[in-house]
Amino acid sequence: MEKLSDIIKSGQLTLVDFFATWCGPCKTMHPVLEQLKKELGDSIRIVKVDVDKNEAIAMQMRIQSVPTLMVFNGGEMKWRQSGAMSANELKQVIESVK
Repeated sequence: MEKLSDIIKSGQLTLVDFFATWCGPCKTMHPVLEQLKKELGDSIRIVKVDVDKNEAIAMQMRIQSVPTLMVFNGGEMKWRQSGAMSANELKQVIESVK
């Protein structure tokens, strides 16, 4: 399994979704992320990180609420927000950080 740090540093535009299985808003994000992936294809990589199974990563990234979404480009965090969003809102964010 790839390390999150390696994925982020790969240089590919990456959206990381920190979620929990018990979180209602996290569940609403699943179809949004699937739609986004269909629309953007290989131009973005979407990674889901379960905070309960990956506590060390969640602490390292200072995740305090879920869902927390982060966009990385060229190894740098370009954007971060907690809470559910629509596909259109996310698409606008991604376009602005490319």
